[in-house]
Amino acid sequence: MPFLSPHNALPVDFWDLLVALSDAMTNFLWYLTAFLASSSVVPNGGLVQSASAQYLLGLGIGDITGPVVETNMMGYASLAQTDTGLHMRERSRAFIVADAAAPSNRIVFINADIAMGDSGVRRSIVAQLSSQFPGVYTNDNIAFVGTHQHSGVGGYLENLLPQITSLGYVKQTADAIVAGSVLAVQRAHANLAPGKLSLGNTTILNANINRSPTAYLANPPEERARYQFDQDKDMTVLRFDDTNGNARGLLSFFAVHGTSLYENNTLVSADNKGMAAFLYESSVEPNSAPGNTTFVAGFTQCEDLFDMYNLPVLIASQITANVGDTSPNTLGAFCESPGQPFDGQACDADHSTCGGTVQDCHGRGPGFRTSDFESNRLIGQAQFLGAQTVMNGPLSAVHGTVKSVHVYVTMANHSFTLPNGTTVSTCPAAMGQSVVVLLTFFLDTLFIFVIVSGTPKGFAFAGGTTDGPGAFDFIQGDNSSTPQNPFWEIVKGAITPLPTPAQIACQDPKPILLNTGFAHTPYEWSPNSVDIQMLRVGNFDIDRCANILLSFLIPRSSDVDNAGEAIRAKLISTGVLGADAYVVVAGPANVYAHYVTTREEYGVQRYEGASTIFGQYTLDAYIDKYSSLVPFLADSATGTPASDPPPPEQTSKAISLQTGVVFDAAPIGKKFGAVLTDVKTNAPYHAGDTVFTQFVGANPRNNLRLEGTFLSVDQLVSGQWKSVRTDSHPSTIYSWTRVSTILGTSNVNISWTIESGSPAGTYRLSYYGDSKPLIGSISSFSGSSSSFTVA
Repeated sequence: MPFLSPHNALPVDFWDLLVALSDAMTNFLWYLTAFLASSSVVPNGGLVQSASAQYLLGLGIGDITGPVVETNMMGYASLAQTDTGLHMRERSRAFIVADAAAPSNRIVFINADIAMGDSGVRRSIVAQLSSQFPGVYTNDNIAFVGTHQHSGVGGYLENLLPQITSLGYVKQTADAIVAGSVLAVQRAHANLAPGKLSLGNTTILNANINRSPTAYLANPPEERARYQFDQDKDMTVLRFDDTNGNARGLLSFFAVHGTSLYENNTLVSADNKGMAAFLYESSVEPNSAPGNTTFVAGFTQCEDLFDMYNLPVLIASQITANVGDTSPNTLGAFCESPGQPFDGQACDADHSTCGGTVQDCHGRGPGFRTSDFESNRLIGQAQFLGAQTVMNGPLSAVHGTVKSVHVYVTMANHSFTLPNGTTVSTCPAAMGQSVVVLLTFFLDTLFIFVIVSGTPKGFAFAGGTTDGPGAFDFIQGDNSSTPQNPFWEIVKGAITPLPTPAQIACQDPKPILLNTGFAHTPYEWSPNSVDIQMLRVGNFDIDRCANILLSFLIPRSSDVDNAGEAIRAKLISTGVLGADAYVVVAGPANVYAHYVTTREEYGVQRYEGASTIFGQYTLDAYIDKYSSLVPFLADSATGTPASDPPPPEQTSKAISLQTGVVFDAAPIGKKFGAVLTDVKTNAPYHAGDTVFTQFVGANPRNNLRLEGTFLSVDQLVSGQWKSVRTDSHPSTIYSWTRVSTILGTSNVNISWTIESGSPAGTYRLSYYGDSKPLIGSISSFSGSSSSFTVA
């Protein structure tokens, strides 16, 4: 006799048949609704409540946290910044938008808690997704975007220059990013469902400042007069709803550098964008562990240009938004020079120096008197509250089809014509700034050539920024070719080929420190071919508008605005969009090609201009290429645009000097996970107190515990231990310390700062690790502190 369903008295096989028929009818009705919506006309600016389900929407999260110890961190290019533990896990958040009437028309936007996109990582993500979903997810419709945070794990970029401080390529980091990003898309694909999109914006005044305001002043007065601030203060939010109007997630765009956590931080985290995402997701689902929420909140970089109505177009490319000159250190830059007369005074405005050098000039975040973690929380909270305001306010409905286009452009010596008829060219890549560690290869023997972070006079790239100053005599805003330290002249020639007269003229007025576009040994130092990608969501009705994600890492003025406006004008003049087109510039996506500035700011040669690697016409080249692709976003567009060759694959050539874990051992008489320092048990803890336990540890590189945790805070509930905090909560810290390399011993410290509102009760701290013997397989273990009381 067939098993009876608990829901009724029908046999389960007959019940399943009814359910299947019901699901089929429901799907038919949704697709019929989507079809009808695609042919209807909705007044511009119509509220989301009146919008029909036109899209299939999918949202997903994946853990991308690489090795949290013994690995260089990505962003500040500081050899000394080697990670020692974990503050918050890094994650990728995937957003899929498909046209319900034609589901093969879809885009994937992956927003990852990393410094920037990378061609090698993206190549692997595209390969896996296109293999798993043939013809569905392709090189054209997948955008891989970083939040540009500076507290994540490094070594994953495939070009040599950004690998230098990580002592080469770190495959474990790259593999984690690929695995977590693919998982996020898989999860988003699995929960694709009919839904609605809507758009809104707000102004946030307390979350960013311009870190190069004197360079901005070089732009024409009439250009600057168009803006109230020297830095974009607008946040755009794209809301994802189900068909009943219930929010499933959001994708927000706001420009602020991921440098709330300073260069002296060695705990892997997700900086202010990751903090904003955590705050939003946990506010919606407070009982779900981070990374396990169904609501997905993505916070990415952006530049808003016009009043908002709708979202027809998303465009992603290779660099990042006007985040390039933004800083979260909103109190400004000051001299930290104890004993000097200028201690506590503002840094020199033009050169960001204190007493003539850059080392003591540091930006101050809003919580600097407490800690950079407090500043990080405050900047993340400002973005969270801004997004919350938009989500709860009136929104404009998004309608229309979904399109994508992608090409490669060889930026080295790319010739094109300016609007005035002049033919100009970009240059092979070159840097005007230094890095911390430079690798040189001589007579097929590998040497490590260490240079302390900084830049000599005349090389502003090496002067760093107020978020991460350089060293020695390198300063910003100095493009003079003399006097220069002759030591650096020798070094730069030994590391990269000396620039030719043509390269010097092309990059003028940048004094070239690293001629990376000509450095091909042992593999490419910098990208010379970049992605140009455009993703469209929305219709081309005259009452519609555009949202363009160009992903430039550039300052406020005409660099971003002229780029966006030029493409906007092209969209309108060709009839692709109406006159009320709206533009947003965002990123960084797909491959890291450093900065883009206006020609005026390029001439000043502060950090941003000195980091514009393809020369003064870089911005114009992007405008020209993006504009040429506009017709491929039209409803009736057919064919594919011409493309230059993709960048050559580098990872198979990659060199890594990072040694693997040899073995772990526990001290004599101890076991892995044993408690060395226990919690306080003779008196209760209170909100604001920090609970601490030290354990016999093992190297966490043995197992990244992706989708898991190295720690938990457990509460005793009805006689059972329940995990209430993990290593993804900002109130917990996991740190690892090597005790003896020879003996293989190490300690793990776990702490929890008790949040206000934590329930009174009995708790413990637990540690989860994996040890590697000298001979044999890695094995897991765990340990727990004594129980303690929170009053």
